[in-house]
Amino acid sequence: MERAVDWWRVDVLARNNVKVSGRTDGRAMIFAHGFGCDQHMWRFVAPAFEADHRVVLFDHVGAGGSDLSAYDEARYGSLDGYADDVLEICRALEVTDAIFVGHSVSAMIGVLAAILDPERIARLVLVGPSPRYIDADGYTGGFSREDIDELLESLESNFLGWSSVMAPVIMGAPDRPELGEELTASFCRTDPDIAASFARVTFMSDNRADLAHVRVPTLVLQCSEDAIAPQAVGEYVQREIAGSELVQLAATGHCPNLSAPEETVDAIRAFV
Repeated sequence: MERAVDWWRVDVLARNNVKVSGRTDGRAMIFAHGFGCDQHMWRFVAPAFEADHRVVLFDHVGAGGSDLSAYDEARYGSLDGYADDVLEICRALEVTDAIFVGHSVSAMIGVLAAILDPERIARLVLVGPSPRYIDADGYTGGFSREDIDELLESLESNFLGWSSVMAPVIMGAPDRPELGEELTASFCRTDPDIAASFARVTFMSDNRADLAHVRVPTLVLQCSEDAIAPQAVGEYVQREIAGSELVQLAATGHCPNLSAPEETVDAIRAFV
C-alpha cells in the first residue's frame, strides 16, 4: 500500500511539473500562474520568499512542462478540475496551512480550493482576480458577451495571431515591449487546442457566488489600468469576501509579477 501511495505522489507531481524550493520546514507558499503562462512567470517573485517559506511552483495541466497527456476535457471543463489538482498537489506534498498566490484565472482556482479544503489552503493572495469577465445586471466585469464571443472566436481561429495582438494589451506595459513579447512567446508555446478550451472555461466562468463562501484571510492585489480585470472587479471581490483586504498597486496592466515584481513582493510580504 505504501508503495502505491508513493507512486500516486510521483504521478501527481510529474503531472503538474511541481518544483519545490526554500525551507523544507517553512510554511508552504503555492504560486499558480494565469492563462497562457507557466510557473516561469513567477521567477521574479517566488524566490523572495524562499528564505522563510517552502515555495511550491507548478504548471496547470496543458501548460509549461505539465503532462499534456493528462489533459481531459471533462475534468478541465470547469475551474473545479484545476482546483482539484491544487489540492492533490497539497496532499502529495503533505502540505497544510498553505498560502496560495493565484494570478488571474488562478485566483478563482485558489478560491475554489480554499472553500473545499481551508485546512490546506489557509490564506489567499489574489492577483488581478475576476469572478466573472462578462458584464451582468449590477455587475461590471469589463466585457460584454459579444466581446467575449469575438475574443474566443478569434483565439480559436488564429491562436498565434490572437496571441501577438492580445499579449501586449494584457501585459499593459507599452514602455517595456519586451514584456509583451515574452507573454506572446508564452502563449505561443501553449497547445492551441488546450489553450482554446482553457480560455473558454476562463472567460465564461461565473464564480461570484463562491466568494461569499471564502473563510480564510484574503488579499486582493489590484493593478492600475488593467484591461482584463478593471478596478471595479477588484473592489467587488474585496466586498464579497468577508474581511478581505484590497491593495491598489501602482503597476499597470495585468501581470505585476513581471512588470512590477518588487511592488508585488512587498504587498504579499506585508500580508503573509
